[in-house]
Amino acid sequence: MRPLIIAHRGASGYLPEHTLPAKALAYAMGADYLEQDVVATRDDALVVLHDVQIDRVSDVASKFPERARQDRRYYVRDFDLEELRTLRLSERVNADGTAVYPGRFPVGRGNFTIHTLAEEIELVQGLNAATGRTVGIYPEIKRPAWHRDEGIDITPLLLEELERHGYTDRSDSVFVQCFDKDELARIRGELGSPLRLVQLIGENAWRESKTDYDALRTRAGLRRLADTVDAVGPWLPQLYALDAATGNPTPGRFVADAHDAGLDVHTYTLREDELPDGFRAYSDLVRFSAEELRVDGLFTDFPDVTRRWIDAELPTAQVTRS
Repeated sequence: MRPLIIAHRGASGYLPEHTLPAKALAYAMGADYLEQDVVATRDDALVVLHDVQIDRVSDVASKFPERARQDRRYYVRDFDLEELRTLRLSERVNADGTAVYPGRFPVGRGNFTIHTLAEEIELVQGLNAATGRTVGIYPEIKRPAWHRDEGIDITPLLLEELERHGYTDRSDSVFVQCFDKDELARIRGELGSPLRLVQLIGENAWRESKTDYDALRTRAGLRRLADTVDAVGPWLPQLYALDAATGNPTPGRFVADAHDAGLDVHTYTLREDELPDGFRAYSDLVRFSAEELRVDGLFTDFPDVTRRWIDAELPTAQVTRS
């Protein structure tokens, strides 16, 4: 089985993340799923942005300088949708304004704008109708507890939007992901959603939620997760170690333990321009992930080169369950 190719924020290695051009390019590059990070605006619209803040990917500071909070950051929740639509999106920058990935699309160039979750779904479904393909969507509920503190329950709104666009059954081409374990349990239980759910697994130091990710990564933790979710999304460095003598990557137990628990594994994030320690070429990273780790899905900023390697090396393999 070949792993799913999941376009991480679109074809974000080539175009600014979470813009419709980046999604259209990822579709054309052969991605199986396109990712949408979902955040709520002041007027409760659902927009596709990676963070609850907007200042690292837009010109918000120059257009709305008075809107910064005490931490000097600009938050999506402080703007109406129409205000956000006046912003110009750009390649992601660091706090000092330099590009996070200097070799990518030039910072400040182009005319990219914010769009809603509904608009992106309509793009994907329209392309599916035009091409005959079935490319799926992969929305992430961003920081649901933070949103509730801000006065909005984002999760039911997201599920309602999915239902309006026909995503109502486990067999539909959608995965819903979240870092918050309790929110995923709520989706399955209180909210009664049959859609496939993915528990994202980070590091506790990231403070993505109150979830204890160290506990989830144990065999017992994975077995308990299988009562609620269909797959796990671990950070790639959590899946292997470097051999002390050779420096080569060696698979750990995580993927095997997850599979034993009945869970698929969709790892993040493969980047051609940011190779982790132990890898000298992107092809080595893809091969290791697909053939040695045996993951079921790959989040990647570069769906084209990932797809080319998989098609060349696993030409007769069927895609993992989708």
